[in-house]
Formats: sequence, structure tokens, C-alpha cells
Amino acid sequence: MDTATRGLEIRAAGLSDRGLKRAHNEDCLSVVPDMGLFIVADGMGGHSAGEVASRRAIERIVEYLRQEGEPETEDDTAPQLFDPKLSLHENRISAAVRLANRDVHKLAEEHSEFQGMGTTVVGMLFDAANSKAAIAHVGDSRCYRVRNGEIQLLTLDHSWVNEQLQRKIITPEEAKNHRWRNVITRALGHRPDVEVDVQSEELKPHDLYLLCSDGLSGLLDDQDLKRIMLSNPDLEDCAQELIRAANEAGGHDNITIILIRILESPK
Repeated sequence: MDTATRGLEIRAAGLSDRGLKRAHNEDCLSVVPDMGLFIVADGMGGHSAGEVASRRAIERIVEYLRQEGEPETEDDTAPQLFDPKLSLHENRISAAVRLANRDVHKLAEEHSEFQGMGTTVVGMLFDAANSKAAIAHVGDSRCYRVRNGEIQLLTLDHSWVNEQLQRKIITPEEAKNHRWRNVITRALGHRPDVEVDVQSEELKPHDLYLLCSDGLSGLLDDQDLKRIMLSNPDLEDCAQELIRAANEAGGHDNITIILIRILESPK
């Protein structure tokens, strides 16, 4: 799937897999090239609740951004959610995620079978006017970038283990197999409002971005991800190879991937 942004061309591919251990897939993804919007969500809550949370969150984000259109002033972007420290474009995706959180939270309150459900989310919204992208995330779904042959994790997990790592209470080696490595400290749906981490990314030709649920990042380290991403130029083939590798490493969770490549538009 392709879209264009001021001298740059964006190609993307998304894929989701149940994995080898789960009875059903609670992940959800959305690839919307005409909006420059790409989202991965990883639901939680048991039975069908996680699937409902991730799907509802993504539907609400896409709906809000499509209805809102391209804002020209802060008055065009959910004024009650506007953050003056963020750009208009960053505010758009931040407001969309926060509104999605309210919707998921309300659904859980109104239906007893959905109580306690939630979802992570990581998304990129491309800014065609300025060759930038806004990245928003809540939870432990991640965004990576491969640039000039090097991989970099652009998001920080909202998890108990990562918080302990940041405080240097535990080591990276201890974190890998810690019994609380799956404990999330921030997710959509658990509270009426949620803090969304947002950042702006300057796009460069040949950049390759990866949005993924922890079913991938929890099993493959950065060097595994980089090797596979650099050795598979076709995005669909690359996504399939990443999922195959995660399943070979155990496949204990749902695995969801969006790959986004930035290219120079033909003259």
C-alpha cells in the first residue's frame, strides 16, 4: 500500500498472526494510506474482551481523524484535549488516542463482560506538508526505525519491568525473563483519561519503520529484527519472515506487524 508525502513515497504492509499458543487473536491493526495513518493495538482482558478493546480503539482513532480532517488551527483539534506543548499534528493523534480511551473505558463500564479490558496502542500519523510523522503510544507495543543500517527503538514501554530498568533496579538480563515482564502500567480503557506519549519524527528517504505488538518484540531482540528487516526488501515478505521467526522462537502470543518504508518520489 502506497501514499505520497511532499517528495517522499510511503510504502506499507501489515500482518497479524494468532501465534502458536493463543486460542484467538486479540491484536488489531489498521493501515490507512490515504490518511497516512498506521496503528497497532494489543488487547487484553480475556475471552473476547481484549479483541473488542483493540478493535474499538482503532476504529475510534480512525473515525476521529477522518472526520476531523486536516486542522489549520488549534480550534480545529478537540479543544478540550489540546496540548500547547505539541504541534497541531501531534495533537491530532494524541486527541484521537485519548478519545479512543474514553470510548473503550465507557464500553467496559457499561458491559460487565468487558470489565477490566484494555489495549495498548502505537500509531504513526504522517504530516504531508512537512515530511514528518507524529508517533503516539500507550503500553508496550513498539515503534522501531532502521536508518543507515542501524536499528533504534523510538518508544519506551509503559511496563513494570521497563520502569525498573530505567531506575537501574534490575538489569537487562533480569528483565528478559522476569516473572512480571508482562505487567503493563499504562493502557487504554482502564481509566477515564490516559497519558499518551507523543513525539515527532523527521522522515528521511530509505528509513524503515516497524510498529509491532509485544508478541514480536518479546521474542526477537533488536539485532534479530534488524537482520530480518534489512535482508527482506519486499515488505510483505519481510512481515511474513518476522512472524515466522517469532513463532519459531515460541510464538506464545499474538504477533502483529506494520512495516513502513520511506522512499524518494520519482521526479
